[in-house]
Amino acid sequence: MKTMESSPLSGDKHAPILQLRRLSVGIGERRFCRDLDLTLRPGERLAILGRNGTGKSTLLSVLTGLRAPLTGEVHLAGRPYAAFSARQAAQLRGWLPQAQRDAFASTVLETALIGRHPHLDRWNWETEDDVRIARTALTAVGLDGMERRDVQTLSGGERQRLAVATLLAQSPRLFFLDEPSTYLDLKHQIAVLEIFAREARERQAAVVMVLHEPALAARFCDRALLMYGDGCVDTGSIAEMLTAERLSALFEYPLARTECGGYAGFIAQ
Repeated sequence: MKTMESSPLSGDKHAPILQLRRLSVGIGERRFCRDLDLTLRPGERLAILGRNGTGKSTLLSVLTGLRAPLTGEVHLAGRPYAAFSARQAAQLRGWLPQAQRDAFASTVLETALIGRHPHLDRWNWETEDDVRIARTALTAVGLDGMERRDVQTLSGGERQRLAVATLLAQSPRLFFLDEPSTYLDLKHQIAVLEIFAREARERQAAVVMVLHEPALAARFCDRALLMYGDGCVDTGSIAEMLTAERLSALFEYPLARTECGGYAGFIAQ
């Protein structure tokens, strides 16, 4: 039996799914962003770019509700996190952290089914439909046929793809991805990012992803947020943000922009 708790989303499906109002984020005396205003609508994909240590993951933890901002507000579907139960928030937004930690042995299928927990009543088991959803997610990331494997026997790349499958099984309307290409070879980097592009296109899910490769941001995102680490940020369309001049300043290294087959690339000079 499924939970009867009301859906966290109601009303206009085209209304902003994420709104930041004068958001300031930092740790101790250090400020990573100040007075950030941003609106993300269903179907939009935002890349967060910056050097190591500029606060990208810290900002993402605030956006997911796992850390409080210094000042300002984060609203999901027009409401602050405090207005949602933990289950409602998990139905609305999903998070892919940088590292996966498996304290106990479990199978690949059992791990993917964790994504269905926000959709179950507290004392109920997964249904056949939940298993079907989890299996479909495993197929999407190329792990079909591995359902009975122990997660502790997986390679780093396989474990990352399983984390993506678990998130897909959760079926949130808003994805927060912290370096989703971690541990993945080139083929699977593109495949995973294409999955989230399809989620945005077909389900109108919104996607916020921390990336280190500007070319991937140019290919798979509509907008970008550049974090300089001193409290200053720039945000705008991909075309506006991902220029050689801006990225050279962001990464403190001269870059040149090139194009091949309609895709942008950035080469260190």
